[in-house]
Amino acid sequence: MVIDMVLPADSYIVVNKSIITEQDKKILVDLYQPIIGNKAVSLYLTLLNDLDKSSVITEEFTHHHLLSVMQTSLEEITQTRERLEAVGLLKTYLKKGPISNYVYVLYGPVSANEFLNHPILNIVLYNNIGKTEYKKIIENYKLPRVTLKDYEDISSSFDEVFTTVPVSSFFNNEDIIAKNKGEIIFKNTIDFELLISGLDTKIINEKAFNKDTKSLINNLCFLYNIDVITMQGLIKTCINEKGTIDKDSLRKAARNFYQFENSGNLPTLIHSSQPEHLKTPTGDVSPKGKMIYTFENTNPYQFLKSKYKNGKVVTRDLQLIESLLLDLKLSPGVVNVLLDYVLRVNNKQLNRKYIETIGSHWKRLGIETVPEAMDACIKEHKKAKKNNPSTKKTTEEKVPDWFNQNIESKKISEQEQQALEDLINNYK
Repeated sequence: MVIDMVLPADSYIVVNKSIITEQDKKILVDLYQPIIGNKAVSLYLTLLNDLDKSSVITEEFTHHHLLSVMQTSLEEITQTRERLEAVGLLKTYLKKGPISNYVYVLYGPVSANEFLNHPILNIVLYNNIGKTEYKKIIENYKLPRVTLKDYEDISSSFDEVFTTVPVSSFFNNEDIIAKNKGEIIFKNTIDFELLISGLDTKIINEKAFNKDTKSLINNLCFLYNIDVITMQGLIKTCINEKGTIDKDSLRKAARNFYQFENSGNLPTLIHSSQPEHLKTPTGDVSPKGKMIYTFENTNPYQFLKSKYKNGKVVTRDLQLIESLLLDLKLSPGVVNVLLDYVLRVNNKQLNRKYIETIGSHWKRLGIETVPEAMDACIKEHKKAKKNNPSTKKTTEEKVPDWFNQNIESKKISEQEQQALEDLINNYK
């Protein structure tokens, strides 16, 4: 993934790869907006509005134009752009230079039928808006049932109306705009060779794993946090008499597995890293400043995975992260600080009760930023030492480096600097 810093002078053009109808705009608001947010939908419609009614490509604009129209920050534009990319509504291409050039390619939303049967989008929509609103949406998009059993189909066929005649030439129109829809793409997919190797080829046909089936399995593994071995077990219960996988049964099996593991709850999607408006100004190159940057620009899953030495994060710890983000509604950066503190002072163990006690206290205090969380950790540590003086020596050896309030003014050695860089790189 290329990390770019957009500047107001950077130019962009918009290319429309689809035919966007009024129904598509309704789908954006009804179905996509509860997942990606109103600002992302606003950016999509703003880019669409840059196109003339009859054109499929815009003139060249600067990002200052976007800033003026949307009345927001470049950081917010980048963040909302990434959400559009994630759900397949936008692709971004970049040519770097003194003034960088961007191409924003717009794709149409999927149909209501595809969305409401998608293994990820449908579940997340339901979880985000609740049962009542979800039922209203289903009713709005449900086709009326018309009984035709007493009617005869008298529609004409194509060959009954038309016939063919020879023509002297033929033009192949490949570049005509079509109803193109973007796809949700995953950088990391499960190991299908390992998955298939654990299944009995006598009862399942290897050809059962076509493109659509693989896509469904990958979606389900991502949404429900299912590993390869667990997915093998679920697939074994969903093989039909033809030796292929019953997709509807697999969906239900995966959903039931997740709900059993998570007290009946369904998953949702969470923003990956600290929101821009809660980040500190960039430019602090001290060790503490670099750690603040790391906490703010790493999502909690990546942060915790680095503590596993890039091994797989266990389900119990993932559920803990979800609880801190979704139930306590702590910001991602604050969650990172809390995890770092507890792992260091609690012998690399994540005691859920202890973490949730601190997290609840921080929520009541209104702690939202990384520096606030770091200061709160220092106060928590002083309180723990005061209540239990016998642990003073051992806890002093375990506290994070950023506990040292004078760390900014200390000159560190090249070896220490390299160690810090290695630590930060682990979180990227």
